[in-house]
Amino acid sequence: MAKPFHLNTPLLESVGMSKRVGTTVYLKMENSQPSGSFKIRGIGHLCQQLARQSKGVVCSSGGNAGMAAAYVARKMGVPATIVVPSSSPQLVVQRLQDQGATVKITGRVWDDANAEALRLQETEGLTYVPPFDHPLLWQGHASVIAEVAASLGPGVKPGAVLVSVGGGGLLCGVVRGLKDAGWTDVPIVAMETAGADCFNAAVKAGRLVTLDDITSEAKCLGAKTVCKKAFEYSRCSELTIISELVTDQQALSAVQTFLDEERVLVEMACGAALAAVYSGLVRRLQDEGRLPALLGPLLVIVCGGSSIDMEQLTLLKHKLQA
Repeated sequence: MAKPFHLNTPLLESVGMSKRVGTTVYLKMENSQPSGSFKIRGIGHLCQQLARQSKGVVCSSGGNAGMAAAYVARKMGVPATIVVPSSSPQLVVQRLQDQGATVKITGRVWDDANAEALRLQETEGLTYVPPFDHPLLWQGHASVIAEVAASLGPGVKPGAVLVSVGGGGLLCGVVRGLKDAGWTDVPIVAMETAGADCFNAAVKAGRLVTLDDITSEAKCLGAKTVCKKAFEYSRCSELTIISELVTDQQALSAVQTFLDEERVLVEMACGAALAAVYSGLVRRLQDEGRLPALLGPLLVIVCGGSSIDMEQLTLLKHKLQA
């Protein structure tokens, strides 16, 4: 088996968060992956399976999937073309180029960029790297839970898992990881921001829904339709998946609090999961009886994200606190 591209990331106890929810909170620090986010788990695994003999990879991504694809391609010695929508910060484009990727800017939202990536797959014969909707990605992402199980040791399991949802790739990986660990009774709290809420919209409607537009500033959650598998899991009777929303302001506030308390800067997409703790949502779910009153250790997947710096953070503060 080829050595994976991802790292076994730290599992840290957060004293500040634990105090807030009244139970131990563990942070799985995916921000410390070489590409800046969890995406390298699934994308590394997929590329090892599909792109060994490739003439190049193509990926459509407003950031983190593109960063992971560019990093993996560089390590494998194959060319990478990353197609991003015009909504991507210049910082992201620069970082992709620094990884040696060719960056193509197409359309306004991810779906436009993705259509172009699929066209390049056809016309140029490139290996298409999907950002979130592929079983090999979910298999790779499942390793995050396997590592947590190994760190916690036998007989300890999380009381719940907090995860951000964009297109649903990480959610599918977490479900798969929980199944592998024999932890299917562990509830998952699936977090999105209002305005980038394709999973919540599907759960409410009882069918897959395509959003008209992404109006949230959490651009990396910006898929208009969640992957079918994530929606199927939400309807599966042996799983408990609680879909919840926070506002952009709550997600941003969580990013700032996390920076102050944990000394780590993550993007707003990640802030959606953190906000479940900081905004009191976990406590509310307990009060409503949707999470147990006596909760075992809470596992927060700190999914990371590379499309944030202090300048971007300041811009977001001005935009959202105006």
